Amino acid sequence: MASAVPPPPPTKLSISTKIYNGIIAVADKHLIPDKFRPLWNHSAGPKTVFFWAPCVKWGLVIAGLGDLARPAETLSIPQCGALAATGIIWARYSLVIIPKNWGLFSVNVFVGGVQCVQLLRAYMCQQEQKKLTTHSP
Repeated sequence: MASAVPPPPPTKLSISTKIYNGIIAVADKHLIPDKFRPLWNHSAGPKTVFFWAPCVKWGLVIAGLGDLARPAETLSIPQCGALAATGIIWARYSLVIIPKNWGLFSVNVFVGGVQCVQLLRAYMCQQEQKKLTTHSP
C-alpha cells in the first residue's frame, strides 16, 4: 500500500501580501466597472506580477530615451549591449510562456530597440574618433 504524501505546511503571509490582498478584495467588489472585468481578471492582468513587472520595466525605456540627449562618447557600450540583449531575449521568451504576455513583449521590444540605437550611436562615435586620430597631423 503506497503512503500518501502529506500536504505542505501552510505558508505564513507577509504583512505586505495581506495588505495587497485586502486592496484587491476591495477593488474586486467596488471599484472595477463591469466592462473592465475581463482585463482585471485576466491571467496576466493587474492582479498579477505579470502585469506590474512590465509596467515598472517601462522605466528602462524612459531612461534610454532620456539618454538620447547625452553625448555619444559618454554612453557605456557594455551596459547598452547588456540591455539590448536582455530586451531581445525576453521579448522572445514572453511569446513562449503561458499566459502570453503582450505587455512584457512590447516593453522588451522597446528596451532592445532603444538600446540598439544607443549602441549604434556609440559605435558611430568611436568610428568618427578613430578617423580623427588617424587623420590628425
